[in-house]
Amino acid sequence: MFVSDCRREFYDVIVTQRVLLLVASDVDALCACKILQALFQCDHVQYTLVPVSGWQELETAFLEHKDQFKYFVLINCGANVDLLEILQPEEDTFFFVCDSHRPINVVNVYNDTQIKLLVKQDDDIDVPAYDDIFRDEEDDEEDSENESEGSEPSEKRRRFEEDVIERTMKRRQRREWEARRREILFDYEQYEYHGTSSAMVMFDLAWIMSKDLNDMLWWAIVGLTDQWVQDKITQMKYVTDIGILQRHVSRHNHRNEDEENSLSIDCMRIAFEYETLLRLALYQHWSLYESLCNTSYTSASLKLWSVQGQKRLREFLADMGLPLKQVKQKFNSMDMALKENLREMIEESANKFGMKDLRVQTFSIHFGFKNKFSASDIVYATASLMENIEKEGPETTNFIKALDSLSRGNLDKLHQGLDLAKKQLRAIQQTVASCICTNLVISQGPFLYCSLMEGTPDVKLFSKPVSLCLLSKNLLKSFVCSTKNKRCKLLPLIMAAPMDVEQGTVIMVGIPPETESSDKKNFFGRAFEKAADSTNSRTLHNHFDMSIIELKVEDRSKFLDALISLLS
Repeated sequence: MFVSDCRREFYDVIVTQRVLLLVASDVDALCACKILQALFQCDHVQYTLVPVSGWQELETAFLEHKDQFKYFVLINCGANVDLLEILQPEEDTFFFVCDSHRPINVVNVYNDTQIKLLVKQDDDIDVPAYDDIFRDEEDDEEDSENESEGSEPSEKRRRFEEDVIERTMKRRQRREWEARRREILFDYEQYEYHGTSSAMVMFDLAWIMSKDLNDMLWWAIVGLTDQWVQDKITQMKYVTDIGILQRHVSRHNHRNEDEENSLSIDCMRIAFEYETLLRLALYQHWSLYESLCNTSYTSASLKLWSVQGQKRLREFLADMGLPLKQVKQKFNSMDMALKENLREMIEESANKFGMKDLRVQTFSIHFGFKNKFSASDIVYATASLMENIEKEGPETTNFIKALDSLSRGNLDKLHQGLDLAKKQLRAIQQTVASCICTNLVISQGPFLYCSLMEGTPDVKLFSKPVSLCLLSKNLLKSFVCSTKNKRCKLLPLIMAAPMDVEQGTVIMVGIPPETESSDKKNFFGRAFEKAADSTNSRTLHNHFDMSIIELKVEDRSKFLDALISLLS
């Protein structure tokens, strides 16, 4: 059931209870969790936090805690499956689900008692009507002994014939209704996509209750930026939500007429950046040269994996009048005169080299005088901490570190995350270059396919879902820029990487085509399920994103054959 009043139907209900928070392993979920934790701290709400990275962990966590808790809050997990069927809870157990995954399962939508959905109502959620999906079981068998004893045999026969006709009509109507139901559900569940960021939904709750702080607003900004960095939402949706948050930023960081006079609150200031920040990854904490080489947009546009591309990069820098000595040193150490005019210089030259979108609407944050970060810096750093492949204790260590890095008191963890993010971006670009130069991306008919072999540098990093998705999107972008085949430019991509060598499994992700008008809707989730069922492939659909699966290596060829015939 959709919750129309988050304060009354959600927060006021749980504020006096013990609550179990089940939080997915993505940056938007972490930001939503931080906002909710801050609200809980205000009102002394007792809660336990359990990180969950997939359906198996969610089930295990529920089974372990179901006796101690009656109220469960699920963040970025649980909306797109039938929760009651998976978890089999008692009738006095209640689930509050704040999840950006779409489509939302129809059973969750129409369950009025146990499942409450905390989603933005103005999202385009076109849920099928109740009567089209659910039907009360009718008692088709009528009492055959309702005829009077003294009736004529001919009348009995007539009644019997009418009864048979009526039953036949009912069966036919039921078959037609079931066929229509399957069609409606197929249309509704065919594509996977994302709605409003969960962090924004939680910030709205804090705002309604007049408990919104500048920190909470920053976490909402980072949650939205995560969706943009991971390419989960359309540019239109991103710009719309940026506009909503910009009004809150103006309200919190009281700007006067004079731009320079914006207030810092508690040594922290958020600023809307449209004119000054560039669409270059981590460039304020790196060198401009490294950032240009390792940002997917510039790397793909200049084709930096080729000798010709490297030459174009040097021409681009020369056109701007930037000496190599300056661009190869840390951005903070660059000549002030160059830094002040950098945006104009880059923009003018970028247009000549076919890069029209080097400006980005985003926000930055200042902690005191020295520390300045853009929202995308935080996203890259937090995601890298969460998928850090260097083992440092129990499984939840990375989650806790990533969560801590969002607090401004833990700048050391944030800087550690930035260092990891640089390694990750370098690894992605090197892998993209080797895949394109060795022609690893092959057309399978209805989709492109690329498989990383065991022994590839940094292959362990790409056994993690977020890193593999980033690699896949960057690879597709670069492939589209490099190929001359017009048909291949419009195809989606399936990427596979070794998951667990001992168990012989691979992780596989499907991403939609790279087109200007892309609505970011992904059909691979349902296609993977059907292909696995039709071939009896040993797959594990454990990720909250349905378009990511784990598969036995021996079953890979028959699984791909089934996908080709299914999508052709």
